[in-house]
Amino acid sequence: MAISKRRRRAVGGLVVATVMLGAFQFTGGVMSGLRSTGNVIVSPFAWTIELIARPIGHLSSGALNYSEIVAQNKQLRYQLGQAQLRANESASIDRQLRQLSAALDVPYVNDLPTITAQVNERSPTNFIATIGISKGTNEGVLVGMPVVGNGGLIGRVVATTLHGATIQLLTDAASSIGCTFGDGKVNAIVSGRGLNHDLSVTAVPLKATLTPGTVFATNGLRGGLFPAGLPVAKVAGVTLTPGATTYDIKLKPVADLRHLAYVTVIAWEPGT
Repeated sequence: MAISKRRRRAVGGLVVATVMLGAFQFTGGVMSGLRSTGNVIVSPFAWTIELIARPIGHLSSGALNYSEIVAQNKQLRYQLGQAQLRANESASIDRQLRQLSAALDVPYVNDLPTITAQVNERSPTNFIATIGISKGTNEGVLVGMPVVGNGGLIGRVVATTLHGATIQLLTDAASSIGCTFGDGKVNAIVSGRGLNHDLSVTAVPLKATLTPGTVFATNGLRGGLFPAGLPVAKVAGVTLTPGATTYDIKLKPVADLRHLAYVTVIAWEPGT
């Protein structure tokens, strides 16, 4: 009997232990499941917060980078502007040097003294072809002196002030210059017809050799307005009219009168 009671207690204890163990396993499974479920539920919120926060962080960084880029672009534009300014200044200086060289390159004036001046005023009309220069009587410029530039004669001084002078260009309608060409045996008068017109020339006989490119230069005759040998005009075209005894000549100034920046006044007076 005693053995039977002990056996029943043992079996009952095993059953209770089994039930409790199962309960613990079930509880663990439930808790684990709850934790897993909680993770599944909470995780999307955490992921959403991270996803939302991450672009904001990048946007903030991008805004800072954009500001830096704008500042750098402004600095680069300034530096580019400064470099362009220096380049323009250099080009301007180089252009002035070339213009001065052209004004000073006047081998045909021989040993005559010269005065270099800057052009500071342009012709007011097409027929009155004049320019103003930056040198006057204080620098030795006198009325009647020849003026050269850009490779040839451009005109003569017709008015002066203490620090300036007016030059009548050879294209002026009132300008007339005694010239010769070739072997110097034929003389002609070259006259102006207005600022933007070709020059005219008195009759040149057909016996004289004349071709396109022939240069007319001052003849330097006694009492003339210019010394001998100053290049005045170049033949741009020659026409032979049947029955005519003279050439029909198209003349253009040797000097480029459209781009005068510096000129050279020759210290020579008529009659000297």
